[in-house]
Amino acid sequence: MEQWSWPPRYDDGYVPPVDQEHWFPVRETMDPQERNVAILQRLREVMAYAYEHAPFYRRKWDAAGVEVGDVRTFADFERVPVVTKEELRAAQAEHPPFGDYLCIPETNVVRVHGTSGTTGRPTAFGIGREDWRSIANAHARVMWSMGIRPSDTVFVGSVFSLYMGSWAALLGAERLGAAAFPFGAGVAGQTQRAVNWMRQMKPAVFYGTPSYALRLAEVAEEGGVDPREFGIRILFFSGEPGAAIPSIRRQIESRYGGKVFDSGSMAEMSPWMNLGETSAQAGMLCWQDIVYTEVVDPSSHAAVAYGSEGTPVYTHLERTSQPMIRLLSGDLTRWEAGPSPCGRTYPILPRGIYGRIDDQFTIRGENVYPSTISEIVTSLPGYGGEHRIIVSREETMDSLAVQIEYSANGTADAGAVEAFRIAAQDALRTTLGVSTHVVAVPQNTFERSEFKARRVIDERDLFREVVGA
Repeated sequence: MEQWSWPPRYDDGYVPPVDQEHWFPVRETMDPQERNVAILQRLREVMAYAYEHAPFYRRKWDAAGVEVGDVRTFADFERVPVVTKEELRAAQAEHPPFGDYLCIPETNVVRVHGTSGTTGRPTAFGIGREDWRSIANAHARVMWSMGIRPSDTVFVGSVFSLYMGSWAALLGAERLGAAAFPFGAGVAGQTQRAVNWMRQMKPAVFYGTPSYALRLAEVAEEGGVDPREFGIRILFFSGEPGAAIPSIRRQIESRYGGKVFDSGSMAEMSPWMNLGETSAQAGMLCWQDIVYTEVVDPSSHAAVAYGSEGTPVYTHLERTSQPMIRLLSGDLTRWEAGPSPCGRTYPILPRGIYGRIDDQFTIRGENVYPSTISEIVTSLPGYGGEHRIIVSREETMDSLAVQIEYSANGTADAGAVEAFRIAAQDALRTTLGVSTHVVAVPQNTFERSEFKARRVIDERDLFREVVGA
């Protein structure tokens, strides 16, 4: 297998011929069983390294009666206890700033990133110099598989902050040899400036979130600019579900005239493009020789069969600073065996990551995911670009309402608006199996996001506070 060793080593000068489909042809197209032999050996190496350097893992595995030498098969590996985000936060609270799962001296940390901390203590990511190189090389591989080449300009239209996605896209572009355009996002008036710059520079590639790509197109069109003028050939995304939702993908591809690629897992799992779509556009591939991915039953944490739904569990195969070993994601996906039409023999997530277990809400006995509602409403003729999902409680009964913007084009009169509302209500009821109250609101009612869209309002939280539930 090309350049595969522990600790990871890369030839930073290597770039494939531009007409070569695969960055590492042998690794990416080999028989999965042959690759699994090497992955299993790497899992043992990573576990031995973590056990030696991280009290967090020694304590956890000793308590579970797990020894590295016991892991001889993937079934053995499934008995290694999962790691949760709550455990990582607790470890950092007790052993600041990086937790006792940091496996390198603090003096060797060269980059600090982290979570926003909006829902609790922020988690700090301490990244060593060698890991920074590994992240760049891994992202270059996946971006190459999308069709990005050294002759391209990559416009990074996402916030440059603690969020790793923007930086990693920049790293991958630079390592691949492309011209990187780290434009950013989030500053007042920046979207209009992005329109101006993209008309001028004609970047071949755009990176951001699906929400922001739609917002950028909206701003361009409001100013009389067709986003197709930008000349974008490839748009790749992470940070939120959407790129894998067919109706959203169609909207973006139609407005820009380029191809959409989905990617992304968790910030803790950088390189986050260990799940990434390729030129075949057949779903996100689990790049198992970068991060070993299992799709497991949410309760037992045992792997589910191909064709089944579960939650991903991730294990770093190249990180030396804060390696995650069986990190439980809490996301939802369905996986299939490869190969992909592009020739790569990794497992495939045909619908990508389409929700989170803790995002699910139950309405009158039916489990509902926000991504399902988004898929329904964004496919409606006359959809105006944004919506909000409101879950509330009337006495003891939960209720679901969806506010949906209608397009000013073709649905301006009262009769058309009412027809749009009824069509939306019928489509939601048919698919969700629960009555949904739809309110049609004018286009631009809701604020647009330059990062991740926040569309769910659960008013039952206030009810719980009042009644002490």
